[in-house]
Amino acid sequence: MSRVAYVNARLLDPASGLDSPGTLLCDGELVSDFGPELFKDGVPEGTNVVDCKGFCLMPGLVDMRVQLREPGEEYKGTLESAGRTASAGGVTSMVCLPNTNPVIDDMSVLEFVARRARKLGLAKVHSYGAVTKGLEGKELAEIGLLWNSGALAFTDGIKPVSDARILGQALSYASNFGQMIIQHAEEPSLARGGVMNSGETATRLGLSGIPREAEIIMVERDIRLAEMTRGRLHFAHLSTSDSIDVVRKAKARGLNITCDTAPPYFALSEIAVGDYRTFAKLSPPLRTDSDRLAVIEGLKDGTIDTIASDHAPHDEESKRLPFANAAFGGVGLETLLAVTLELFHNGHLDLLSTLKLITSAPSELLGLKAGRLKKGSPADLTLIDINRGWKVDADAMQSISKNSPFDGRPVQGSVLMTIIDGRVVFEHKA
Repeated sequence: MSRVAYVNARLLDPASGLDSPGTLLCDGELVSDFGPELFKDGVPEGTNVVDCKGFCLMPGLVDMRVQLREPGEEYKGTLESAGRTASAGGVTSMVCLPNTNPVIDDMSVLEFVARRARKLGLAKVHSYGAVTKGLEGKELAEIGLLWNSGALAFTDGIKPVSDARILGQALSYASNFGQMIIQHAEEPSLARGGVMNSGETATRLGLSGIPREAEIIMVERDIRLAEMTRGRLHFAHLSTSDSIDVVRKAKARGLNITCDTAPPYFALSEIAVGDYRTFAKLSPPLRTDSDRLAVIEGLKDGTIDTIASDHAPHDEESKRLPFANAAFGGVGLETLLAVTLELFHNGHLDLLSTLKLITSAPSELLGLKAGRLKKGSPADLTLIDINRGWKVDADAMQSISKNSPFDGRPVQGSVLMTIIDGRVVFEHKA
């Protein structure tokens, strides 16, 4: 069993508030010890040494919303390509949506994904189970059986559960296991036919709009259902000031409501659509700058619990189309760290609070043993340079699909090394 000492590190653990120079020791697959005093008098003989050169050594990132495309759409992405992409982004654990083909609405598909990911030995993959069979919104999936097989929570992925009775049943049933329903908050009849945020920009471009109210109405309705059923409800990728405010008030009333957002909603606005730029066609759509600022406020005051990449790879044929016909979604695993660090570099949050949103916060929400430095825990780590500037180049990404909404954006913060179960799975080549 190999012992590796990571010396001259700036140790960061957002969960405990640790920010200190020090050393971390890996013993095989586990973190054996760490701290500012460790090996102060020298590293014992027989221990491999990695000099971190003062860079930040921290828990690997936990990404709670990823579309993997395997099984069923391997031309857009595979478990292997997603694992390599995640590792390049410092992500050591990710949770995949159930909108594969076949859908993760029974145990066999869930077990296939878990087995295949373990065999690859890259970023760890967990799965959500579908709320409804076939994601059709008509009949509940086998939530209990999926939970017993390892599903972390339940969602219909990029589709909302629009039938109030079905969602109420799901909330009630999942609460028997203490499990969470995750909702894509968008009222489908209001959003139907829309391709970007309603408003002046959509009108100028001659594109049909998706009103902000499509998100707000669904959030308001679903909070009532959660209150009625005493269920545990989580909203994915919130993007409007009003829906964030509704969640803020629900939390103040003590309801079991949580939510996340994704980097595009605090770093971009609808202006990014520009001249029909399909890489900026996302779901929910990019909103106004005032909504963007409200998302930042929600992150600052804790209304928004976590940040997820919302990684949604698409092939060229799905994106190189007229804007109205192009697919929704963008890749995000490789830019999650750098764009999230903008919250720190722009003075909105301190460093540990920023990093907590993509490490221990999603981990705690989902009950994962990840996202924090702990003796005896898996050695899932990332070494980062928080100040290194670079420009996002979609063509240079590890992902099979290159549809990044941040293509061409200057960012600050880079992954130097990613370690999973004590093994280096990614190293930045200068």
